[in-house]
Amino acid sequence: MMHDEPFTSVAWETPADDDRELHASASSSTAPSHPPDALATSVSHVQVTDPKTELEGTKDTFVSYLVSAKTDLSHFASKEPTSRRRFQDFTFLREHLQKDFPAAVVPPLPDKHRMEYLTGDRFSAEFIERRRMDLQRFLERVARHPKLSRTSLFQNFLESTEWNVFKHKHTAHPSDPDPPSGIIDHLSDTLLNAFAKVRKPDERFVEMRHHLDQFEEGLVSIERLGARSKTRLADLSGDYEDLASSVQGLGYLESGITDPLTRFERALNEFGAAVKDNSGLTTDPFLEHLHSLLAYSASFKGVLKLRDQKQLDFEELSSYLSNVSSERDRLAGGYGYGMGLGSYFKEKVESLRGGEADGSKEAKLARLDAKIKELSDAVIASQDTSQAFNDEVMIEHDIFQLAKRSEMKELLSAFADGQMSLYQQSIRTWDKFATLKESSRARG
Repeated sequence: MMHDEPFTSVAWETPADDDRELHASASSSTAPSHPPDALATSVSHVQVTDPKTELEGTKDTFVSYLVSAKTDLSHFASKEPTSRRRFQDFTFLREHLQKDFPAAVVPPLPDKHRMEYLTGDRFSAEFIERRRMDLQRFLERVARHPKLSRTSLFQNFLESTEWNVFKHKHTAHPSDPDPPSGIIDHLSDTLLNAFAKVRKPDERFVEMRHHLDQFEEGLVSIERLGARSKTRLADLSGDYEDLASSVQGLGYLESGITDPLTRFERALNEFGAAVKDNSGLTTDPFLEHLHSLLAYSASFKGVLKLRDQKQLDFEELSSYLSNVSSERDRLAGGYGYGMGLGSYFKEKVESLRGGEADGSKEAKLARLDAKIKELSDAVIASQDTSQAFNDEVMIEHDIFQLAKRSEMKELLSAFADGQMSLYQQSIRTWDKFATLKESSRARG
């Protein structure tokens, strides 16, 4: 049962067997893609490092990154795979994971969420570093996923020396090709529109969406406070620098106390610089991670929306089958298409389309029987698809909950560590000033 509080699932003492819980959740409800013993191994220590600007000075300039990892999975050629990839390779990986596994919550990439905390062009050192951090976070999330991390797509991304060849082959022959077009494709324009609503909402997924809404509200609230704190700390840093300048000017005027004022001015500058550095080292990564979590939650909502569409397909097909069956019963009872202007126009339109070339009652019944058979098969297939999608989404929810708990702990712990580091440095700065002041007083 999910709770109303947005962060109630965050555990500050992470269990040692978090990964085992995550893999176990993937093997429940539906059969996993790999045998159960394979779930004991995984991809870990994923790192994105060593960004290099290549073809610099040309219109084809791009940045490549060294990707490395460790794994115990048997289908990897190396236990420590490495490769060099550019941003469009990460994009290919995400897009095709999403296509091959539509029920999976595929993590977002940078540039898919707000980046107002980044400054400079896309080849500046700051931009490249922030993007590198986001790309590493993306791969860590994929590696944490018990199904996505075991795909040949992810394996080749991590270690293939012929990645471009693999991309062409995968595009031409995807591992999970689109199903052949059927009756749903012919009905999509008329029945299965994007504005229709599910008639019988499943409370499990209604609650999931509500929980995600609350989680996002909590993140947005923290983000707002974090941005406000960043602004105030920037003002504070500037105020201390201005105060240091004033103290320095006073030292020039008061020759008798120049040395103490110089030490005081140095302490003020050190403290102001520490506050400014804290913003870049702690607050900015904190806000960027919040944005990434918001985008991750939005990805989950996208999967829930697709799940609703699967249910809607089933409901609309069932309704269409019911209407055709009723129409067949009316015709068999001698009532034709039924009474009303709509039924009259329907019969005339079908006649103009050539659908009623044989106007005998037996021919109409035969066509309706064939349509009922086609629709019955489509309804069964749609129901199976919807139920399978439901099972996968339940698994994805467990995976997302564990990932969220881990990332929230990482996010808030890093922020707390940054604040403690700032205050420890501040204590050292002012203790040193106090010590020098006492020494000076003792000599005086």
